[in-house]
Amino acid sequence: MRDLFRIARIGGIAVFVVAYALLVHHVNASGQASTLGGVLALVPLLLIGAALVIRPQSRIAGILFLLTLTSLAWWQWPALQKHSSLVFLLQDLSLMLALFATFARTLMPGCKPLCVGFAEAIHGGDLPPSHAQYARQVTIAWVMFFMLMAITSTVLFVFFPLAVWSFFVNFLTLPLVALMFIVEFFVRRHVLPDAPRVNILAAVNAYKNLARVNH
Repeated sequence: MRDLFRIARIGGIAVFVVAYALLVHHVNASGQASTLGGVLALVPLLLIGAALVIRPQSRIAGILFLLTLTSLAWWQWPALQKHSSLVFLLQDLSLMLALFATFARTLMPGCKPLCVGFAEAIHGGDLPPSHAQYARQVTIAWVMFFMLMAITSTVLFVFFPLAVWSFFVNFLTLPLVALMFIVEFFVRRHVLPDAPRVNILAAVNAYKNLARVNH
């Protein structure tokens, strides 16, 4: 029963993500101010506020965030409808730059590169030097990837039709992330042929454990 609920939850999230991307692209491609655009621009922020409210340690901050957000949205509703695409851009850049910073800060002196910690969590201990060096290079690759995604998004938004930028952000971002994982998998098999093979479920569980420890 628990597995069935998990599958249903994952499926529901996938349907929501696809539907949201389709609606956002429709709004951007139309180029018209609309109520739908304003609502869609608020959805990610409302979800962040709801996530804060759910957690007891951040409930007050979440309530204040939601109150501030709804007040600003009510005050600037016509502007939000008219410039919803700019809000979408800022949300996209915020996500890419947050991921960039998450990986980049672990490359600072005295810090453990994020992919090294991830690999250690998967394999249950310290890595051989060659594996640790490779994991550090993978961390650098992700830093470059997220920065390139942010730059590409900005260039497309400024110099190309809005529909082109919207297609890139809404329909190419996740496939490009998936492509990065696939390319890294095959590169790892070539560079570290003796590294233990780990299934996806074990990797996901290790990531959850690492995130819990860091939190």
